Amino acid sequence: MRTAFINELIVQARRHPEIFLVVGDLGFSVVEPFAAEFPDRYLNAGVAEQNLTGVAAGLASEGYHVFTYSIANFPTLRCLEQIRNDIAYHRLPVTVVSVGAGFAYGNLGYSHHAVQDIGILRTLPEMTVLSPADPGEARESLQWLAKHPCPSYLRLGKAGEAELHQTRGLVPGPLKILEGTSDVALVATGSILKEALAAAKLLAADGIFVSVFSCPLLQPVAVEFFAALKKYPRLVALEEHVPAGGLASLLREHLNQPVHSLAVPPKTLGLVGSQEYLRRHAGMDAAGIVAAIKALP
Repeated sequence: MRTAFINELIVQARRHPEIFLVVGDLGFSVVEPFAAEFPDRYLNAGVAEQNLTGVAAGLASEGYHVFTYSIANFPTLRCLEQIRNDIAYHRLPVTVVSVGAGFAYGNLGYSHHAVQDIGILRTLPEMTVLSPADPGEARESLQWLAKHPCPSYLRLGKAGEAELHQTRGLVPGPLKILEGTSDVALVATGSILKEALAAAKLLAADGIFVSVFSCPLLQPVAVEFFAALKKYPRLVALEEHVPAGGLASLLREHLNQPVHSLAVPPKTLGLVGSQEYLRRHAGMDAAGIVAAIKALP
């Protein structure tokens, strides 16, 4: 997904001369093509994310649309005060890009797990929050941001994610990826959509045909944004994030029907392992999702 991001950022930077990229001394083997083509719109601010965010705000105040780029929760939790006071409060066009959402950097431990970021950044009403599931959604998110510079957060996976679908249309509502015949809709955000689609396939083999939606846009949304979900008596929210403040919370804020949450449980926080291992431990792999849906009342 990060390769799709940088390739699309280069495309958009050719069209929008105000686009500027600031990195935190990482992204090597990914960001070099941007730096080579736009050396005057690229800055390595070093391992200093709070300063990086302040610099981005300063550049944005001078007319640039700045993208900051770092791993997991470093550009978010480490510099939340700068995001809140320097970017959001002044409504500056800075897009905070986090690569390695959820457990993508699972082997590096809790310091690299981005599992509270959505909930925290959703508390800033000025922030647009985007959580694409695959390279196609990442490209579309970037295209939208280039046309609508604003305080924003772009939550990416890591690398090697496959294209999961061809459904486009970021703004009107959750993307319907699979139409089922049961009364259950599985709504996912981020790269865990892969597990949702795998679970739907397993359920179909047992004669249970659930609908699957992807929700890359998490803020701002209104009640009508979720109109397509109102016909499903049972909703299951799937997110590689803690239950508080994420997708399940968002759905409960805007819809009346029951929302079952499949999110990161406390027992998994702090464990070290691959993304696949941690999803399995959390009951958020395809088998765990199937079991949860079959256990719905």
